[in-house]
Amino acid sequence: MSEPDPGEEPELSLVIPVYNEEGILAESLGSLCERLDAEGLRYEVVVAENGSRDRTVEIGERIAAERPQVRLLRYPEPNYGGALREGIYRARGRFVICEEIDLCDVGFHLRALEILRSDEADVVIGSKAMRGAADTRPLPRRVATRVYNAMLRVTLGFSGTDTHGLKALRREAVLPVVARCVVEHDVFASELVIRAERSGLRVREIPVTIEEKRAPSIELRRRVPRVLRNLARLMVSIHLSSPVGSDHPDERPH
Repeated sequence: MSEPDPGEEPELSLVIPVYNEEGILAESLGSLCERLDAEGLRYEVVVAENGSRDRTVEIGERIAAERPQVRLLRYPEPNYGGALREGIYRARGRFVICEEIDLCDVGFHLRALEILRSDEADVVIGSKAMRGAADTRPLPRRVATRVYNAMLRVTLGFSGTDTHGLKALRREAVLPVVARCVVEHDVFASELVIRAERSGLRVREIPVTIEEKRAPSIELRRRVPRVLRNLARLMVSIHLSSPVGSDHPDERPH
């Protein structure tokens, strides 16, 4: 693992969970760093590898050795939420952006940073479902997203339009919320947003354009049962916890 110079604290940490991404990792990270450098940002990229069985680790280690802004974090099993959580904990920036390796949307980064820097929000969601957004993925994936978000609104009182995907966070404000989360895998991202909202943090959505650049690493038919199980667990946890507005989490467990 390549460690950044401790004397140069980044303002921004990008956390990118990756699983079996040998095909696009080098090109995506190279392009991302070039665009961030062009914007003059002080940043780090935390590549949160989780249980890959291809050359993802080898490629990630090579990139981290070549680029001081890139760190490779190894999570021991295929677990998107677990890797994302650990990446947020390990991030050094004042602001954290949760990214996807097939998106790397610098336009969202700049818009979200402007909102966070001006203290208008604690969490900025890149929504692919709100007015002004464009979701060009295949129809089954678009429908699955709409149904899932509708379930969150009905069962958990979620007031927004999207939870999964691009997110920008004020790290200090969100860390206690992360410590409160109980589910992992895909549903962790939703729990983080819902608990942030219930804790009284300022959550704002902005529209984004989403285009599927490659097939997802886990098929929808395999993913749905696990999501439903974790969603049921989240529903139990949320409804047994404090009322809306008083979901004040403890510190991170050791």
